Amino acid sequence: MSTVSDPLGKILGHRFNRPELVREALCHSSAAQGQSGRPASYERLEFLGDRVLGLVVARLLFDRFAGESEGHLARRHAELVRKETLARVAVNLGLGRHIRLSRGEEEAGGRDNPAILADVCEAVIAAIFLDGGFEAAAAFIGRHWAVLIEEDLTPPKDAKTALQEWAQGRGLDLPLYREVGREGPPHAPLFEVEVSIEGHPPEVANGPSKRTAEQAAAGALLARLEVRYGG
Repeated sequence: MSTVSDPLGKILGHRFNRPELVREALCHSSAAQGQSGRPASYERLEFLGDRVLGLVVARLLFDRFAGESEGHLARRHAELVRKETLARVAVNLGLGRHIRLSRGEEEAGGRDNPAILADVCEAVIAAIFLDGGFEAAAAFIGRHWAVLIEEDLTPPKDAKTALQEWAQGRGLDLPLYREVGREGPPHAPLFEVEVSIEGHPPEVANGPSKRTAEQAAAGALLARLEVRYGG
C-alpha cells in the first residue's frame, strides 16, 4: 500500500491503494482546467460521497437514538449532513491546505471557502469508499461525526419552527409563506414556495408537497440570516 503523503495519511487515517483517488478528491475544478490531460476534479466524487455519508449517518442515528420518531431522526440527519457541518469537519481535519486550486481561486480565499471545504470533505469520503470499501468509509465517518452526534442530544427543531423563533426573538412579525408556482402532473406535483420576513429578502424553494417546500424555504432563509446575524 502507498500513502499520498504522511501528513495527509495521518489526517485521513486511511492508506490508499489508489492514491490518485484522493488526489482527485482534493482537486478543485479551477486547478483541473488547463492542465494537460484535464485531470478530474472532485465533483463526481462529491456526488458519491454525499450518498455514502447520508447512509452512514442514518445508521449511526438509527442505532444511537433507538425508539426516536422518524421526524426527529430526519431533522438530526439533515443537520449532520448539511454543508456547514461538512465544512466544519474539513476545517478540523485541516483539509484546506491540501486542496489544489488555481491561482485565482487561491487568491479569492478558496482554501477557506466553506462551500469548497464541504465539497472536498464529501469527495474524500467517496475516495475512501472506492479505495477501501464501505467499512473504511463508515469508520472515517464514525470517527468524525460521532462527536457531532453527541454534542446536542435534544432533537433539532424543524426549520419552520426555528425560523419563527428567530423572528419572534427579534420582535419581528411571523414569517409569511406563499405558493409562487406549481408544475408537474397532478399525481406528482412540484410546489414552489416563497418565505419572507419583514426587512429581509425572501427565499424560494421547491418540494413535492407544500409542507416540504415551506420547510426547505424556511431552512434556506434561516441559514442566510444566521450567517449574517449569528444564531
